[in-house]
Amino acid sequence: MIGHYSWLEILLFVVFVAVALLVDLFAHKKDVHISMKNALSWSVFWVLVSLGFAFYVGVTHGVNDSSLFLAGYLLEKSLSVDNLFVIMAIFTAFSIKDKYQHRVLYYGILGALFLRLIFVALGSSILELFGVYALTVFGIFILWSAWKMWQHMDKDHEEVEDYSNHWSVRIVKRFFPVHNKLVGHDFFVRIDGKLFATPLFVCLVVVEFADIMFAFDSVPAIIAITQEPFLVYTSNIFAILGLRSMYFLLAAAKRYLCHLEKAVIAILVFIGFKMLLSVVGFGHISPTISLIIVIGLLSLGIIGSFTHPKVKKDKEQ
Repeated sequence: MIGHYSWLEILLFVVFVAVALLVDLFAHKKDVHISMKNALSWSVFWVLVSLGFAFYVGVTHGVNDSSLFLAGYLLEKSLSVDNLFVIMAIFTAFSIKDKYQHRVLYYGILGALFLRLIFVALGSSILELFGVYALTVFGIFILWSAWKMWQHMDKDHEEVEDYSNHWSVRIVKRFFPVHNKLVGHDFFVRIDGKLFATPLFVCLVVVEFADIMFAFDSVPAIIAITQEPFLVYTSNIFAILGLRSMYFLLAAAKRYLCHLEKAVIAILVFIGFKMLLSVVGFGHISPTISLIIVIGLLSLGIIGSFTHPKVKKDKEQ
């Protein structure tokens, strides 16, 4: 047993997640961009599944455990919102086509399942080891990503054919051979008998790194709500499983709303400064305040797209 949860319950949870991910992979096996309808359907699916799990916990282990799971789940959901915009910035930085993004996020989730387990096992002690330094670097990276998105805003996004001079490839190829071009949706390619990582795999690594950085914040926050390892882990995982669909909802909306990208850039700046301020101990912005600010900036971008659609019209002319 782990806490007062049996190994059978843990096994059933693992089997359910595995089956759901296989269904998801089969449903999105083609390299096509995810429609808003598809993303909305999967988002609703994961919310209903999470509520169903909360109901199960309430029936088998009491209302108190069910409430703790829901509190952890909602907290992780609110903290994961920041992750959405950073992922969007990463895909923009790598010029990854919409049709390949689901594959990157799918395998990113598989990595997160394992990495979050490590974080739950170590608890908040992992933040005390090297979290401050990592968060500093990541906060600067987010601000840099916001600046790069601002530079390329309202420009036609050119497809990158040669990644030889891409910053990530220059770094990674010092440790591992990296091909200078995308090869469909493949993460690795064999050339003359030698194995090379593709830029798509490097992008996946950066996405995984982003999840690790956000785990520094989210896992200790949920541990503060409950120390029951099973509830901490399941609330994390259910929130992450729904994150991918939420991302594609945002990406689909960005295609139709001409000022939403400005809102995304403003949110990235907010996230970057929030992370750096927490490092220097200048103050802590609560998840509730953070979520209100993010929703407010998104709302401005959406409303502005309807009230001042001139930018979008100019691009179509």
